[in-house]
Amino acid sequence: MLPIPELLAPAGDLERLQYAIRYGADAVYCGMTEFGMRTASSNFTPEQLAEGAAFAHARGKRIYLTMNTLPTNEEFERLPEAIQQAYTAGVDAFIVADLGVLDMVKKHAPQAEVHFSTQAGITNWAAAKAAWDLGAKRVVLARELDLRTIAQIRDKVPDELELEAFVHGAMCMSFSGRCLLSQYMTGRDANRGECAQPCRWKYHLVEESRPGEYMEIGETEEGSYILNANDLCTAPFIDLICKAGVDSLKIEGRAKTAYYVASVTSAYRRALDAFLENPQAKYRCPDSVFEELDRTSHRPYSPGFYFGRQEARQETKKGGYVRHWEFIGVVDGWQDGVAQCTQRGKFQLGDTIEALTPLGECITLTPEWIRNEQGEEITSTPHATMRYTIPSQQALPQHSILRRPMKK
Repeated sequence: MLPIPELLAPAGDLERLQYAIRYGADAVYCGMTEFGMRTASSNFTPEQLAEGAAFAHARGKRIYLTMNTLPTNEEFERLPEAIQQAYTAGVDAFIVADLGVLDMVKKHAPQAEVHFSTQAGITNWAAAKAAWDLGAKRVVLARELDLRTIAQIRDKVPDELELEAFVHGAMCMSFSGRCLLSQYMTGRDANRGECAQPCRWKYHLVEESRPGEYMEIGETEEGSYILNANDLCTAPFIDLICKAGVDSLKIEGRAKTAYYVASVTSAYRRALDAFLENPQAKYRCPDSVFEELDRTSHRPYSPGFYFGRQEARQETKKGGYVRHWEFIGVVDGWQDGVAQCTQRGKFQLGDTIEALTPLGECITLTPEWIRNEQGEEITSTPHATMRYTIPSQQALPQHSILRRPMKK
């Protein structure tokens, strides 16, 4: 019988954790202020982690903690306390890459699950089986694997060992994220969560005997982004990933906004539910999923390595993002045809806007008026986090997200 896969979403801070769960995640992964691979995120204090775990558990969801850097000798002195704090806070699993961290988790949080991080570079069934023998409940597979390889791993490892795979988000040009380019060029170590993303930069060629003479290496006048990977998007074939035996579908993006987390999680919730509604039928990804995934900032999409290396394309002509929509606010409440909102971006009277609800419904409206907290009519919402009200005959659930098309 095909297991029901978990939808796993990123949580860079407490707000993003809450939005991920409200918008359909079965579990979230997050980090504390040390030992995680995303130092650019706000991350969690022990108190925030406890609040996040309580929020998740009250809704039947799970929370995993990333401890997947490669700690120094000095950092290991602080690791036992951090593990104990996290376990006391209520995390369900620790995501690790270092064998020393694995050993300490088993000593200081023996009841918690251990997941081997993608940083461990698990590309074959023997490595997955070795992780199981060392006490792992789950392995996060290397992003370079295709569907056939994943199915082979599933066939050769214990049924109890869970497989997790990335299904959406930014891809690193280096193998399983183990890259020295950022450290070499900027002093910021990618393997300690500090990547400056030099693979996204635009490059020209300089010949040794001609210093200062920059030669184009691209096909356009804009130069060339020779290392710049496209974003992963698997919604069109999420059924094949599930049928390959993956237990957890992971969305990348702990450094992304709450809007991104909510939108992408909502899209994949719809995609996964469409498949699970009738797993034996021919899967067709709902059009609303594609529409939603175009409403967040992203690089051009590709299927990654799932159909082989030739499909894992790079965007060499442009380095920026595709942005068609912008986040303008959240709904704090609705009553008697009036929505109470908090500003996250400016919009003005006459703009047509859209509300995305936690259930994935999109509601279009063109407010006839905007009023500030004092009840005065205003023509726009220019101030960060200002409170305002707008009319809406259709109920707008609390925590709905407001957005509008980007103006050209």
